[in-house]
Amino acid sequence: MNPRISFARASVGVAALVGVLSGCAGNGASGDAAAGGTRFVAGDGSTTQIAAAERKPAPVASGATLDGRQVSLADLRGKVVVVNFWASWCAPCRGEAPSLEQVYTENKGKGVEFLGVNFKDSAENAKAFERKFKVTYPSFHDADGRIGLGFREVPPNAIPSTLVLDKQGRIAVRILGATTYSKLNPLVAKVLAEK
Repeated sequence: MNPRISFARASVGVAALVGVLSGCAGNGASGDAAAGGTRFVAGDGSTTQIAAAERKPAPVASGATLDGRQVSLADLRGKVVVVNFWASWCAPCRGEAPSLEQVYTENKGKGVEFLGVNFKDSAENAKAFERKFKVTYPSFHDADGRIGLGFREVPPNAIPSTLVLDKQGRIAVRILGATTYSKLNPLVAKVLAEK
């Protein structure tokens, strides 16, 4: 066999194998060192609204926020709660931060609370993110992913992800991927209007 043909065939085979292996990780897979090897994927922005009769309760989640306060989801029952999973290393999280803050600012006086879950991140980087994007609602520092793992019934399996909990503490909405003001604000208003 001609050595040139063998080399060409081997090159094509290696290129095909690399392409197949790249596809196994999924688009937007985040397994690099900066992301802590999270293996989370970028969400596509899809929204799931869950009928009241089919809603599952959010897990018991409590802990220290980035500013050192103790917070519990159970203490927020009776209010609509928006839970946003984010990280400073996540580019879509930076893009959605102003929209989240705007929805929070416009709705906090109406019985809506926001709670971030800073995922697989250093406290210093997370605090710098909050300062840069002027985030005023509290965030858990979930460096080990413990809080995120508690949401098994409706998992936030993309970073960022946003959940809207109804007044009974049940998951009413899940958004996988970055959200916007025009997407999130009407969903919050809809859940807030429920009796």
